[in-house]
Amino acid sequence: MNAPRLVRRTPATPPPAAGVGDGVTFEVANWTACASVDDLDHWSTLADRAPLANPFFEHWCLLPALAHLHAAGRVHLARLWRGGGLDGLMPLVRARRYGRHPLPHLAGWLHANCFLGAPLVAAGAEETFWQALLDWADAHAGAALFLHIAALPLDTPLAEALSAVAARDGRRIALVHREDRALLQADLTPEAYLAAAVSGKKRKEYRRQHARLAELGALRALRTRDADGAAEWIERFLALEAQGWKGRAGSALASSPGTGAFAREALGEAARLGRLDRVSLELDGAPVAMLATLLAGDGAFSFKTAFDEAYARFSPGVLLQLENLALLDDPALAWCDSCAAADHPMIDSLWRERRPIGRFSVAIGGRGRRAVFDRLLTMELNRNPVGIR
Repeated sequence: MNAPRLVRRTPATPPPAAGVGDGVTFEVANWTACASVDDLDHWSTLADRAPLANPFFEHWCLLPALAHLHAAGRVHLARLWRGGGLDGLMPLVRARRYGRHPLPHLAGWLHANCFLGAPLVAAGAEETFWQALLDWADAHAGAALFLHIAALPLDTPLAEALSAVAARDGRRIALVHREDRALLQADLTPEAYLAAAVSGKKRKEYRRQHARLAELGALRALRTRDADGAAEWIERFLALEAQGWKGRAGSALASSPGTGAFAREALGEAARLGRLDRVSLELDGAPVAMLATLLAGDGAFSFKTAFDEAYARFSPGVLLQLENLALLDDPALAWCDSCAAADHPMIDSLWRERRPIGRFSVAIGGRGRRAVFDRLLTMELNRNPVGIR
């Protein structure tokens, strides 16, 4: 593929690479220097090998985000090389603020439409990756007071490796926030799953709403994963999302040129690769609800959904999610992450499983820096102990 267009800014001088020996090299370079054809080939191979899938950090999704969301010169890619191959990758940024507070720190880079912060790491390289990253952070901390990793799935080898490396180094590490978001994962048919998740009375109400909506015209659900018609579908989705509450709030993808360009490039490339599952509920050929789902490994990620508020009394978004239960019949998929906020009133009522997601803060640097971090962390945990194990 052609590399996505880059924002024309002067890139910052990348920090020096940190070699870790034994044929293993760790480097942190400006992302604009990491998009050659060879880089993308290694990147794709790593994504295929990483047991913890994260489409948001694959090149077809991350590079458009970096190019269009004001990241030039600011975000670097931390990469672990071993035996000539790429074994780990994560976008890294020097953040000036931590929440509302002016606390400089190193962090995995996320944007508002990135719903997972897990680095891409090959199986068996988890501890090597975290060790190399922390060693590099010690040597190149600058003004940063700590390292922060957000949106990391808990109870995974990757999260366990981070804790193990910190414990071995004698670093303080804390889970500063935890949430459980809706997950679809079951060995049931869509019908059996719905019966187990939703009361008979509620299912009857859904059938009534579907019937009333169908009285207004020809109602049908469409699902596709190929590239045919993808560009038109994406434009229709962006328009539908923008005409609703997200558009009024300024949070729709089309609300700004940057997020619109990101969405068109990332979703278009996903469709070209067969990685975009598109579902529409259409009335007389016009969409009343649409859902874009990203595919990665044996999992799926419900990226964005939109519905026509003119039909809100029929709950078109819910009716579309009922159609989306067909994912349970897909032998290639083992689960689907909702990418929704915890306690989401709609999806939490339909999907019964939960995926624990956490934010970690880790000590870096020398004794003085770690002492400051220790005080900051103690104050944070005293105020907000939610999720601390």
